[in-house]
Amino acid sequence: MTEVVAPAKELLTASGLKMHFPVRANGLFSRKAGVVQAVDGIDLTVHEGESFGLVGESGCGKSTTGRLITRLLEPTAGTITYGGQDITHATRKQLAPIRSEIQMIFQDPYSSLNPRHTVGSIIAGPMEINGINPVGGRQKRVQELLETVGLNPEHYNRYPHEFSGGQRQRIGVARALALQPKLIVADEPVSALDVSIQAQVVNLLQRLQRELGIAFVFIAHDLAVVRHFSQRIAVMYLGKIVEIADRADLYGNPQHPYTHALLSSVPDADPDSERHRERIRLTGDVPSPINPPSGCRFRTRCWKAQDICASEEPPLMQLSGATEGHRAACHFPEPRQVVPE
Repeated sequence: MTEVVAPAKELLTASGLKMHFPVRANGLFSRKAGVVQAVDGIDLTVHEGESFGLVGESGCGKSTTGRLITRLLEPTAGTITYGGQDITHATRKQLAPIRSEIQMIFQDPYSSLNPRHTVGSIIAGPMEINGINPVGGRQKRVQELLETVGLNPEHYNRYPHEFSGGQRQRIGVARALALQPKLIVADEPVSALDVSIQAQVVNLLQRLQRELGIAFVFIAHDLAVVRHFSQRIAVMYLGKIVEIADRADLYGNPQHPYTHALLSSVPDADPDSERHRERIRLTGDVPSPINPPSGCRFRTRCWKAQDICASEEPPLMQLSGATEGHRAACHFPEPRQVVPE
């Protein structure tokens, strides 16, 4: 008899999430001239133990989304639910019990570590703030974490400037693991590293996700890295999610023209395939998030745009013939393809 595997529980859900930053005409105290619609009404769900990817061009709102779901920013509108609890506008005191469960790995391993503190005090900091005293003491726990991320435990008393970029990012990973989180938001964790080091850090995160059962929201613009790491992927454009699907379906059968264009820019390792593959070159620049286009935000660069694209915003919905859970926001989606076995 075949065993039925129950779907993973929802860990974090965002609904109608918005983040608008005010634009002042002449300085901090002058009148508001408009708003930057960094994130403008997105819905997403992260399940327990899942690796969820968030991709898109620079300025599309990926990092802002990461800071919203970790509650480093308070949203302009929408709701954020973690473990069944609404944390959208939770106070510092209300957030305290779950702060340890949601951690973040930042993009720049050089500026995210305090140069005046030793590695030991940086990693032990979260434990000290939360009053956690592990068995054997904090120093022992920090040394265990250093070993877990592939660093020498004896480097406990060294300073960040004594480490390379890849090693510093491993220190950032160890700090994120200090409180045994259930969710880690990794904001472009390898983009500031040499290509030769990127794979090592991604493989480390993948091993930790698999062995510790931590859910990851992996934010990146490198589609190849996201494909390697994430099980489900959402594509963002100008503050909106335009497509969301599992890894195989998104890369094999992109439904939104923007996703199709992004994937066409990924180099192929096979020289023959690279020589003959389709390339889509988008015209124009990304519109300003202060004054985004009406209707579909991608229409000003889309080769399939028609009148309806300017007058009606396409909802993010399950398209006819698409795999369950594969949703796209497009009036004229790409034709269904066949994924090779």
